[in-house]
Amino acid sequence: MDVNAAVAAAAAIAGVLTGVIAMLAFRWSEREQKRPTRTSLHTDPVLPPGVDTVLSVLRSSAVVLDEADAVVKASSAAYALGLVRGGKLAVEPMLQMARDTRRDGEIRQVELDLPRRGTGRGEALAVSARVAPLGSRLVLLLVEDLTEARRIEAVRRDFVANVSHELKTPVGALSLLSEAVMDASDDPEAVERFAGRMQIEATRLTSLVQELIDLSRVQNDDPLEDAEPVRVDELVAEAIDRCRHQAGTKEITMAAGGTADLHVWGNRGQLAAALGNLVENAVNYSPARTRVGIAARKVNAPGGEHIEIAVTDQGIGISDKDKERIFERFYRVDPARSRATGGTGLGLAIVKHVAASHGGEVTVWSAEGQGSTFTLRLPEAGVARDRAHQQPARQIRAGGAGLDEEAGRSTPTSPESTAYETLPAPEVLP
Repeated sequence: MDVNAAVAAAAAIAGVLTGVIAMLAFRWSEREQKRPTRTSLHTDPVLPPGVDTVLSVLRSSAVVLDEADAVVKASSAAYALGLVRGGKLAVEPMLQMARDTRRDGEIRQVELDLPRRGTGRGEALAVSARVAPLGSRLVLLLVEDLTEARRIEAVRRDFVANVSHELKTPVGALSLLSEAVMDASDDPEAVERFAGRMQIEATRLTSLVQELIDLSRVQNDDPLEDAEPVRVDELVAEAIDRCRHQAGTKEITMAAGGTADLHVWGNRGQLAAALGNLVENAVNYSPARTRVGIAARKVNAPGGEHIEIAVTDQGIGISDKDKERIFERFYRVDPARSRATGGTGLGLAIVKHVAASHGGEVTVWSAEGQGSTFTLRLPEAGVARDRAHQQPARQIRAGGAGLDEEAGRSTPTSPESTAYETLPAPEVLP
């Protein structure tokens, strides 16, 4: 009897211990499930309501950091700029700003120059970083890319400086020459000589002002608003007529050839000015008794058939260094020669903008001592007309992208591989 009682008591005690152990194990399991793990802190963060939605629509790069400086949330733009790498904020000045803001709760802002990822040319990204507290333990970092805005502002400053310089030169010359005329009023030969110089400077000033007006017009106007089919043969003939006197003075032969009866779609005046500038440059930069050729042909392109108008000269050529900048405003390969020919340095910039606004491009092949070939490529009339009807033409704005001065791309072709290989014999024009 005593043995049975002892066994029963032992069984009861064992049951109670088992129940207590099971209850403790259950509570420990519940506590472990509720405890946040290291992974959950970073992959499933808790943001204040609505913050995630706001960050997704911001144009700025956004990064949210927790109290351990780990990235809780980052926009794709932040990764693209290289701000976040391996789950950490990779820019030490921004990281220090975040720590200071977390400590005292003050909003901070600073502008920084960051190395550009993926390039070895030392180019820098200009950014504006702003840090603010987000709740009790999170910090929000907003980064705005200012690189393009700074580049455009620099182009504006250079443009204003160049215009001021270019205008000051002929105006100053006219002032000095007028004083010389007054001082030499009793010397008819001197008056005649100074008056001739005044006429040259006045002509140069008139050309500069006119080209500034033309450049402003092609930047702001939509050339396809009043577009029409334009015969390429007529554009070539008009460009040759424009330069006939200069070519005759230097005994330069101008030859026109290529495929006949081609049409492009666009503003006739702007297209004539662009091609005229190319032919005028070819004549001005060619030695005496050489040849300038203008040829047109139709080529197949991914966006449809295009018309190429190539202007080839036997001039001094352009170095590789200068080819990267010849489409910039006021840039001259040979400033002394430009002064002698009255060039303003705006002709190729106008050509570039006209080509871009018509959905085309201008390229250049050149070798020093072998001459140059400038090729104006434009969509054919039918392709361009259909494209214009489908969507509005892209305009070049004077205050924004229109000030873009990227270097003109050079085509890898050589004169032997241009349109002249397959074109019929050109018509030689005196």
